[in-house]
Amino acid sequence: MKNFTIVLSLLIGVAFVSSVMAVMPGKTIEFPDGAMGKVIFKGDTHGPKQGLKCSDCHPKIFGMKKGGFKMTLEEHGKSEYCGVCHDGKEHFGKVVFSQSNPADCRKCHQQGEAPAKETETMPGPATQENK
Repeated sequence: MKNFTIVLSLLIGVAFVSSVMAVMPGKTIEFPDGAMGKVIFKGDTHGPKQGLKCSDCHPKIFGMKKGGFKMTLEEHGKSEYCGVCHDGKEHFGKVVFSQSNPADCRKCHQQGEAPAKETETMPGPATQENK
């Protein structure tokens, strides 16, 4: 019984870590359906190097369900979702560009680029996507 409990605990731990660490450094998630071009969310720019933890955004700002987030054009300029940090103010010791500044659109929205290695595409229609 003791061995079963240990094995079960390890399996649950592995399952939990894999779901929490969905976009690790070196990986990306692609949101292809935006009118301004696909958005590629990069683990390299939203992770430990920037002082971020998964719990900084999940589940407070973004839910944990895969494919559950769709940003609309109306939501884009608000101080929610990506705009919690992408507001032109300092976060985690660095000034983060604003999602409301048209000059910064291409920092998230990309057109005509090949997907990066280790890219996972998120399905579903969206007017605009995550950053």
